[in-house]
Amino acid sequence: MSHHGVGLRAALRSAAFLTAGALAVPLLAACGSDEDVAKPLAAQDIDLVARSQVADGGTLRWAVDDLPETLNTYQADADTGTTRVAQATLPSMFRMDATGRPVANPAYLESAKVIETEPRQVVLYKLNQQAVWSDGREIGAADFVAQWRALSGKDSAYWTARNAGYDRIEKIERGANDLQVRVTFSRPYADWKSLFSPLYPKDVMGTPDAFNDGARRKLAISAGPFKVDKVDTIAQDIVLTRNPHWWGRPAKLNRIVLHTVPRDKRVGALADGTADLADLDPADAQRIGLAASGKGGSSPLRGGGKTSLATLRSWARAHGLDSADVRAGRTGLARAISEYLDQQQALRAYGVRKSLEPAYTQLALNGASGPLTDERVRRAIARALDRKEIARLVLTPLGLPAVPVGSHLALSGQPAYADDSGALGAQDTKAAQALLADAGWVPGGPVKEEKKGQKAAGPESGQEEKSDGGHDGEYIVGEDNKGDAGGKHLVQEGRHGGAAGAYAPKGTAAPAAGARTGPLAKNGKALTLRFVLPSGPGSDTLNTVANRISAMLDRLGIVTTITKVSDESYFKDHIAAGDFDLALYSWPSSAFPATDARPIYAKPLPGADGSVNVEQNYTRVGTDQVDQLFEQAATTLDEDEAKSLIRQADSRIWATAGSIPLYQRPQLVGARKDLVNAGAFGFQTPVYEDMGFLKKGARISPSPSRG
Repeated sequence: MSHHGVGLRAALRSAAFLTAGALAVPLLAACGSDEDVAKPLAAQDIDLVARSQVADGGTLRWAVDDLPETLNTYQADADTGTTRVAQATLPSMFRMDATGRPVANPAYLESAKVIETEPRQVVLYKLNQQAVWSDGREIGAADFVAQWRALSGKDSAYWTARNAGYDRIEKIERGANDLQVRVTFSRPYADWKSLFSPLYPKDVMGTPDAFNDGARRKLAISAGPFKVDKVDTIAQDIVLTRNPHWWGRPAKLNRIVLHTVPRDKRVGALADGTADLADLDPADAQRIGLAASGKGGSSPLRGGGKTSLATLRSWARAHGLDSADVRAGRTGLARAISEYLDQQQALRAYGVRKSLEPAYTQLALNGASGPLTDERVRRAIARALDRKEIARLVLTPLGLPAVPVGSHLALSGQPAYADDSGALGAQDTKAAQALLADAGWVPGGPVKEEKKGQKAAGPESGQEEKSDGGHDGEYIVGEDNKGDAGGKHLVQEGRHGGAAGAYAPKGTAAPAAGARTGPLAKNGKALTLRFVLPSGPGSDTLNTVANRISAMLDRLGIVTTITKVSDESYFKDHIAAGDFDLALYSWPSSAFPATDARPIYAKPLPGADGSVNVEQNYTRVGTDQVDQLFEQAATTLDEDEAKSLIRQADSRIWATAGSIPLYQRPQLVGARKDLVNAGAFGFQTPVYEDMGFLKKGARISPSPSRG
C-alpha cells in the first residue's frame, strides 16, 4: 500500500507481508465504530525544532539498503531509496500528516477539490504560481497529461508497475489559466488525492523510452528543495544538493547523501561517521542505547594474558560480537573486543529515535494447496494465536506500545481504522480444536510412513526436499516431548520423525489420558506445515515470532517445519511463487485502502494461458464480495460511506483467515544527537527542507515518545 504515493512499489523489497478473503456468508458489518478510532499508538520521534534553531549548511549521510535500481517510483523495481529521492526532489500534490491523512502540499497547491460530480467527477487543481521545474518551466497541465497517459495502462510500451486511479481519468485540460488543471474522471474515484504524488516532468513521462530508461540512473529535472546531483555507482551513493530554483523555504542542509550500508554494518557506519542516520534492528538499537547511557562498555581485557580466553569469549558472546570473532584465538578476539569498545565510545554521540512504522507484520496462510485450502483449518490456526502475547514479545522490550493490529486496511490513528478481528473471533484453543475436528483432523491418528523426499503437507519444492540426515536451514517444531514448557522455543535443528505417536503403525492404541497425543492426522497424513522465513541480517525478530507461533500451534497438534531461505529468494521464489504454507512479511498501511489494498486482496483469476493471476494476493485467498466492497469504496465520494465499506471489507477478510495481522512494526533509527527534524517519522512524510543540525547553544525539547 502506498505511503506518500510511492510506498507500495517500494514495499516488495523488504521482508514484507499480506492478506486475503473468501467466505460465502451474509455480508458482515464492521465490528468497530467511529469511537474506536484512536490516535497513532506511538508519536513520531524526530527531535522536532523550529527552523530558526537549525544551522545552515552541512551534509546528512543517510543509510539505505541498496542503491536504487531506478529513480522512477512507478516502476516495479523501485524501492525505499527511490521513495526518498522522489520525496526530496519532486512535486507531490498531497503528502501524509502525522496521523496518516493526506493533506494538500502548499509548496505546489493553492487548492485541489472536486468541483463537479455530474455528469462526471471533475477535480480542479490550482497550482502555486511560483512552482517551477529546475529548468525554469512552470509546472502545469502538460505534466499532468503526460503522467496520465503513461500510467493509464492504455499503452503497453510503458513499463509501469500499476495504473490504479489513472485508468479512471477521461481527460485532463488546462483550466481558466496556466495555473489551473481540470481532471475529468470517466467514473467516480474516491482516492483522487493519491494521484500525481509524485509528479514527474513531461520529459520523463512523455514517451515510453523516456519513461522506461530516462529516470533510472538520473533525474535531470526536478522541483523540490533538493535535486539529484549524481548517482555514484562506485561508492553506491546518491547525492542530493540544494535546488537553486526552489521557491519554498530554503533547505537547511547543503547535501543529503543516500549511502548504501548493509543492515549488519549500520552500527559500524554510525561509529566511523560514514552515516548520520540509519534504520536499525533491535539488537543494534540496544547497543547504541547502552553506549549513550555509558553502560555495557567496560573492558574485560587486563593485558598480560591475565584474562582467560574462556572469559573473553563469554564476554564477547554476551555483547553480540560476530561468531567468527568469538571463535578466534586470544589475539584476534582481543582485537575484536578493542574495536568493539572503540565503537561504543564513538556511539555515545548517537541516540535511538523510535516509533512505529506505518506498516504491520502478519502471518500469511497459503490457501492455494494442502490443508490450508480448508477455511476451517485457517480459522483454527488464527484462533490458536495469542496475538497480544506476540505483540508484547516484539514491542515491549523496545518500550513501544504492544497492541495487536485489528485491521488489514488501516492502522490506529487513521480514519478507516477499527478493530474488526471480532469477525474471526478471539484466541480460543477449544474453538480451534473444534474447527480442526470438523475438518477431519484427529489427534493421535495413524500416519502412513511417507516416501523419502515426500512432503506431509504444503506446496512442492524441489529445492528443499528432506533427507534422512536432515536439511540445512530446516527445523521441525512439535517434536519435543516436553511440550511448550513455559513458552520456550521448541525449534530443534536437524531432527526428523515426529512427536510421540506420529508414525505409530495402524491400529496402535491411543496414548493414555493426559499424555501427549501426537500431531493431528487425516487420511494417514499428519498435519504438518512449512513455515518459510528469511535468513539474512535483521531476521532475528521474525525468527522469534515464528518460533512462538509454532509453539502455539504445537499445542493443537500441528507440526511446523521451519525452513530458512536467503533474503534474495525469500520473496520472489517463495512468497510470490506460493512456495510456503506459513510465512511472515509486512505491508505498509495506506491512506487510500480502496485503491492500494485491492490488488492485495483481489480474488485470484485464471488467465487465458491457464495460469492464475494473483496480483499481489500471495495467500491466494479472495472473494467476490471483498472485490465488490473495494470497488464500491473506490467509487463513492462520500467519505463516511467509503469508510464503512472499507471496514466491511476488512471484517470479511478477517473471517476468511488468509492472513492474520500481528503487530505494527517497530521503527528504530540511529541518529546523531545534534541532527534535528529527522528520525522515526511514523506516518508523516519527511519535510526535507527542515532537516539539519542543531545550532550551537540551541536546545531540543524532550520528545513525547521518549517520556
